[in-house]
Amino acid sequence: MGKHNKNRSRRNFIRSTAAATGALATTPYFDWSGKAFANQDKNDRPNIGCIGVGSMGSGDARGHANFGNIVAVCDVDERHALRAKNAGNIGGGKADTYEDYRKVLDRNDIEVVSIVTPDHWHIKIAVEALEAGKHVFVQKPLTLTLEENQLIRRACEKHKDQAFMVGTQQRSDRGKFLRAVNMVQKGLLGKIKHVTVGINGSPTGGPFPIAEVPKELNWEMWQGQAPAKEYRQKRCHYEFRWWYEYSGGKFTDWGAHHVDIAMWALNKNGSKQGPVEIDGSNCQHPVEFKDGNPTVDDHYNTSHNFSVIHKFDDGITMDVTSHGDNGITFEGTKGRIFVNRGKITGTPIQENWDKDAYSNEDVSGLYKGKPYEGHKNNFYRCIRDGGLTVSDPFSHVQAMSVCHLSSIAARLGRQFKWDPAEEKILGDEQAASMQARQRREGYDILKV
Repeated sequence: MGKHNKNRSRRNFIRSTAAATGALATTPYFDWSGKAFANQDKNDRPNIGCIGVGSMGSGDARGHANFGNIVAVCDVDERHALRAKNAGNIGGGKADTYEDYRKVLDRNDIEVVSIVTPDHWHIKIAVEALEAGKHVFVQKPLTLTLEENQLIRRACEKHKDQAFMVGTQQRSDRGKFLRAVNMVQKGLLGKIKHVTVGINGSPTGGPFPIAEVPKELNWEMWQGQAPAKEYRQKRCHYEFRWWYEYSGGKFTDWGAHHVDIAMWALNKNGSKQGPVEIDGSNCQHPVEFKDGNPTVDDHYNTSHNFSVIHKFDDGITMDVTSHGDNGITFEGTKGRIFVNRGKITGTPIQENWDKDAYSNEDVSGLYKGKPYEGHKNNFYRCIRDGGLTVSDPFSHVQAMSVCHLSSIAARLGRQFKWDPAEEKILGDEQAASMQARQRREGYDILKV
């Protein structure tokens, strides 16, 4: 049996089993625990391959292990791979280890892949995983560039029968973020005039010395599509976030979370939606830039001090800023609220303006008709039942457009216009040239 047919037959079996038992399909707000969802029969648990098992990747792997069998772990740092293999709540000493992710994708017995690599690897692996017939969980930020938004959208449109989830777990926070989204969408704050997205600034640091590459690390493959650089310890693993070569600093680190919630609440995360003008003139970087690029390669280079103003065609403005508290402030004609991972505040919250307007049905609507549950629960439900995940790639790339436009405007320190329908920067050739990046030979992204 071919790989795609085999995966499809397994999905059909799981769906038919669920229909026969009836309980999960007919109970609309069943609070699935990991073990309950993972099915009573161990043979119904999908096989999972985890690509990227550093600190975040191992955390995600432990979550996936509630729903399936982790049979393979992959990392270009052998230390990470062996640690995950031998962890009792990940590989249990039995998972196969790989350095090359393609060996995971080649395995017909693996149905689900979790991609938790540095940002500049996300889309290349995700597109190839979809082409290999896998269901895909990938950590945020989903993309590195505006061009990658289009590449992953096309791949997901082609493979609509495969579940795809982005790890923006704030979309599964009923008490705070979902409540804020519901309140804005219901018009309880009146007409929204301004949104402040506080994401803090990137750390500063350097100069960092050139160092010997650890013997367990494949530095060549770690760099992937990015320009080849001498190894510096602060360029690798968690610290990659503060280098534009591999990420977008806080624009994509926290922006992928908070901008995502803001765009969702404003109902601006659909096709051809987005800002029409972006102003990055009030932004600073910790090193000197020329033509939008850092002039030194031994310091963190992402922006540490910024306020990027986005204007929408309906008059709403959004400030993506390093100033103030981390979180999102929605300001409407009737009231304002603030929300972050620790709290949701404001008079509308204190006075329970949504007392009769935030039901299970409202939450299910935000969950695209599925019941409210944990983030990964929703992913595995969509594997079984079909449909879009609560953190689907199509809406997420609309938020990522705002993140990437913020980064480009900040790097150039100026204002430009954006056509959200055509997805093009207008009237600024230099800014438009930054919608994509040149990739190193051998690391191109598959176009589908």
